[in-house]
Amino acid sequence: MAEKVTQAGITREKGYLYFLDKQGDISRAKMARGGVKGGAQEKVFTAGVVRESGYLYYIDKQGDISKAKMARRGKKS
Repeated sequence: MAEKVTQAGITREKGYLYFLDKQGDISRAKMARGGVKGGAQEKVFTAGVVRESGYLYYIDKQGDISKAKMARRGKKS
């Protein structure tokens, strides 16, 4: 199951894609629609999350940063 990493409480605006950037902060970018190009990314919340290997980090429905263990296949012998 998922585990909350940081409480941010971001409220999402329509037409934007929200994601965790390389610095571990929440950023957003305008989505491309109908031939109109998207915009550059802008920082929304500074969290500074350090990522652990084997986890998927995402912004949950409450606007907080959560992580979930990634399902990995075993090695075939």
